[in-house]
Amino acid sequence: MEDVGCELDARQAANARNTLCRTLYGRLFTWLVNKINEILKSTQREKNLALLDFYGFELLEINSFEQFAINYSAEKIHQNFVHNILRLEQELYIREGLEWTRVDFFDNESICELIDKPSYGILSIINEPHLNSNEALLLRIQQCCAGHPNFISGSQNSMCFKIRHFANVVSYSIHRFLEKNSDVLPKYVSGAMYQSKLPLVQSLFPEGNPRRQVSRKPTTLSSNVRTQLHTLLAIIKNRRSHYVFCIKPNECKQSHTFDLALVQHQVRYMSLMPLVHLCRTGHCFHLPHAKFYNRYKLLNNSTWPHYRGNVSTDNGPPSCSIVEGVALIIRHLPLPAAEFTIGTKNVFVRSPRTEYELEQFRRERINELAILIQTKFRMYVARKHFLRMRQSQIIIASAWRTWRARKEYTVMKYKRQVHWAVDIISRYYRHWKIRHFLLTIPMRLPPNTLSPLSTEWPTAPKFLAETSRLLRAIYHRWKCYIYRSSFDQTSRNRMREKVTASIIFKDRKASYSRSVGHPFVGDYVRLRHNQQWKKMCVETNDQYVVFADIINKITRSSGKFVPILLVLSTSSLLLLDQRTLQIKYRVPASEIYRMSLSPYLDDIAVFHVKASEFGRKKGDFVFQTGHVIEIVTKMFLVIQNATGKPPEIHISTEFEANFGQQTIIFSFKYGGMSDLVQSQPKVTRKANRMEITV
Repeated sequence: MEDVGCELDARQAANARNTLCRTLYGRLFTWLVNKINEILKSTQREKNLALLDFYGFELLEINSFEQFAINYSAEKIHQNFVHNILRLEQELYIREGLEWTRVDFFDNESICELIDKPSYGILSIINEPHLNSNEALLLRIQQCCAGHPNFISGSQNSMCFKIRHFANVVSYSIHRFLEKNSDVLPKYVSGAMYQSKLPLVQSLFPEGNPRRQVSRKPTTLSSNVRTQLHTLLAIIKNRRSHYVFCIKPNECKQSHTFDLALVQHQVRYMSLMPLVHLCRTGHCFHLPHAKFYNRYKLLNNSTWPHYRGNVSTDNGPPSCSIVEGVALIIRHLPLPAAEFTIGTKNVFVRSPRTEYELEQFRRERINELAILIQTKFRMYVARKHFLRMRQSQIIIASAWRTWRARKEYTVMKYKRQVHWAVDIISRYYRHWKIRHFLLTIPMRLPPNTLSPLSTEWPTAPKFLAETSRLLRAIYHRWKCYIYRSSFDQTSRNRMREKVTASIIFKDRKASYSRSVGHPFVGDYVRLRHNQQWKKMCVETNDQYVVFADIINKITRSSGKFVPILLVLSTSSLLLLDQRTLQIKYRVPASEIYRMSLSPYLDDIAVFHVKASEFGRKKGDFVFQTGHVIEIVTKMFLVIQNATGKPPEIHISTEFEANFGQQTIIFSFKYGGMSDLVQSQPKVTRKANRMEITV
């Protein structure tokens, strides 16, 4: 593994990092999809079903290159749907000479031409090599696309242009269009990833191989999108496609909420109304004359097995005998004649139910013909057997061999019956054991076992060990669910705080055991009901009070205890004057990175503040309160929610603290304080040491 180094500024490093993340995610996702398709791929030539999950149209407040690519893909998919379903189907009806009233629909071909037209389409303009700025790109797009009915030019200051898509008008911001289009991973990053010890990572970055010949010009993102779309549409063109449209009932992602205007808008731009009209008035199924005749000729005795006239098998025009045969088949079917229409080259079936009944008649007729063939064949076999048996009567050896075969068959049949009986008995016994075990579990469970701490469980047979283990796990989860359901949301929050306190202080802090039996009240001074605080907290965005109490602040110079009101909100730590509620200090929760305590019975905690401008000026805070377990636990949760990671909890008899420009060492000495007699610890400041005697 060799070192790869390159000096970058902050912006270049951030762009390289983001490009690597996007490239790694995209290639890993493509690798995973290819692996899944490779595993699911059938080794035989047989029919298969492929699913294409497409996101669809996207309209945000600020639309950039990503939304442009997504909406272009949606336009192409919608164009393919309109072309294959609404246009080709109607053209087929007209070519076949059917009476048809044309169903009008919106064709978005001009929108696709605006985007992917060669030389003058927006995708071609983006890839022009001489464009070196987004402003030049916007000017070039406005020059080439001005006058197009689906292009709306924005002002030069707005740095955007608009496209009238099939779903809605979208305004695209030209900001970073060129950078996102040429989102190419730097060569040194590819080389570094190729040097990975993981074979998977090496396979994802083959261009990092120094022995590989690199192409001069890398492909752009827009070129890849266009190529992949053309490949996808070519695959869809050769397949029988079924479309499933998903309609959002509302923009809020809420249940039982139906936005009629939004749904009507989606129905209109998806062309669902013309599609419904086409399905109602059109035909669901059609076959060429020759294929229809060859498939359903067995339904009529006059056309089965042959009908007079030559049946053409080439691709030329069908002969009159085929059309007459098709008409004869349809005329004698117990189905309405209006359900069938004979065109110039195809036979059309109107409703799916008619197609189903037609196939049902064919299956029944095939069964009848199969029975007829079986009857003739069995007759032939029986006659041959009779002749052979009559000839064998004069041969004694043949009779003896027949007798011996019958005896062997009898023995074999008896053994088979014995094995069958053994299987039945053993299966019944196993089922009985399983049923007995399952039915007796509730009776064998000890009483009062709903506690999640209970581990009692009845024994099970060996062959039911896995079942017993699963049932035991399910039963334990159910007990835990019942136990959790007994708590309301407030109790759950308090339990969460208690569990957090146990994780932090159990077996680490001597005073933790005193706090177990006392609930965490939080607002001990009823600060939430104070009118002055209600006005003041709006200005500092500290409306949600987590903890409020009058505690002792230990001075930095002498170690004296000064009463002060400490307020902990969901975003910051505030120190206020207990009488006037004037804010003395306000420290954001994200600025506190560590809390230090001693393992003894003292109630002192040190809050370490990061070395910001406020931290360098003031330093760390030292508090003494009888609710030290509660305040540290709540502060732990507030910091974790604000920063996404928990702060460090340091419990030791000696640690450092920062008092402005000084580093002070806190030293705790145990003086034999009893759990029953709680007294205030003695704090002494000596030079750069602060000694606390407990």
